[in-house]
Amino acid sequence: MNTSIHAIAVAFGLAFAGSAVAQDAAPEAARPDPISSVARSAEERLAKSIADLNLVREQVAAEKLPMSQQISALEEQLTELRKENDRVTRLVDAGALEMAQIRQGIKARQDELTYVGNLLDEFARNFETRVNVGEAQVLGSAIASAKDAPENKTLSASERLALQTGLVNTAITRLNDAIGGMKFKGTGVDMTGTVAEGEFAMIGPVALFRAANGTAGVAVAQQGSERPLIRPLEGEMQGMLASLVATGEGTLPLDPSRGAALKALVQKTNLVHIFIKGGPIMWPILLASLVAFAVVIERVLFLLNEGRKRSRKAMNRFFGEVEKGNLAAAIAVSKQTKDCVVTTLGYALEHRDQSLTEALTYAQNRALKRYRRGLAVLDTVITLAPLLGLLGTVAGMMGSFAVIGGDLSSPGAITGGIAEALIATAAGLGIAITCLLPFNYLNAKIEAIEAELATASAHLKLLVEGDSNSAHRGGHGSHPVSHTVSHGAPHSAAQPVSAAAAAGGT
Repeated sequence: MNTSIHAIAVAFGLAFAGSAVAQDAAPEAARPDPISSVARSAEERLAKSIADLNLVREQVAAEKLPMSQQISALEEQLTELRKENDRVTRLVDAGALEMAQIRQGIKARQDELTYVGNLLDEFARNFETRVNVGEAQVLGSAIASAKDAPENKTLSASERLALQTGLVNTAITRLNDAIGGMKFKGTGVDMTGTVAEGEFAMIGPVALFRAANGTAGVAVAQQGSERPLIRPLEGEMQGMLASLVATGEGTLPLDPSRGAALKALVQKTNLVHIFIKGGPIMWPILLASLVAFAVVIERVLFLLNEGRKRSRKAMNRFFGEVEKGNLAAAIAVSKQTKDCVVTTLGYALEHRDQSLTEALTYAQNRALKRYRRGLAVLDTVITLAPLLGLLGTVAGMMGSFAVIGGDLSSPGAITGGIAEALIATAAGLGIAITCLLPFNYLNAKIEAIEAELATASAHLKLLVEGDSNSAHRGGHGSHPVSHTVSHGAPHSAAQPVSAAAAAGGT
């Protein structure tokens, strides 16, 4: 192809050169023959060039047809490739749509599996709460595997599902076995904390246990231990339970509450049981509580009796006689009444020879001493009871730690020590709190009577000293002397006041 183009270019160049020579030779037509020879030579070369050009054209034409065919073939191939590309594109789009649908289906199946797994996990947890504590020894491993399956990342989805559905199958089997009651081997802990091998009998919601030594009781759950606590019953019922577990036949009291009444019967407690569980320290606490109770009862009765004796009329009569200066009559009024305030003032007035103030102070202290009787004992109990409870707590915890350092297969003994500590603490605090209320009440009553005695004593002192001062001024010819004398009664008890006043005036 490149050779043909080159030949065409040479032919065009020769033709252009020939025409130029002819133009240059025209004016020289008259030249000699050499020019004509040159012209002929040029024409020959032109003819040869035209022949070469035609040859080149024939070659170009010959080469153009295969090239067109090749281009057509390539265009057909390109068309086929485009069709294939369109087909592949359609397949890719269809595959993407199908993949999206598959992903949605996979997500839906995963959501369903998650939902089913959650249901099975919830079933496992609910099933665990419904299983009796005795059955936990048989079904515990299946329940634990089903509960731990969702959190175990080393298991595949099918393995987790197999463990969870396995628990469902176990629950169905248990339901079929429970019809009419079922028996199985296991271990329990008696009231002394000893682990005993034996046999369980499940009758509805009630679990009975019979040890190898023949003792039987009701199996109940206990905190901090996987083994049930065996609580024996009293009377003939104990032998009936042992026979029922041993032979599978027997009499069981009807319990329409589905086991709640029997469980309450086993777990019921009273003050005596709690007292015994509290340990030896409960005896000093009981003694302190009895002493405090006796003091409180005695003090309350005392206050009620003193309140009944109070007389406002006697109080008014007493101060009326004192205001008149008739002290002997006032003393007589105080001896006739049982009002503690009036008797206290009368006693002080009767023994006023040395000093009325000292007599009042002594009389007040003597009266308040009656009111304060027993409060020291009550205060001691309030302080002592929590300390005794703390001592019981220490003793109980020491017992628990001693068990922990020894046989760990007796969780009942451990919890027994903790229960002893808590009961002793609660008893001590309860007694202290109970005694604190009447103690504060009695103190309030004492403060009230003390304030009343102080007020009445100040009033009496003011009246008596006022009369003495009036008598003293009367010795100098003042008017109050005639007032005091005119209102005074001719009793010997009134004479010392006038004599003292007169002496003071002299």
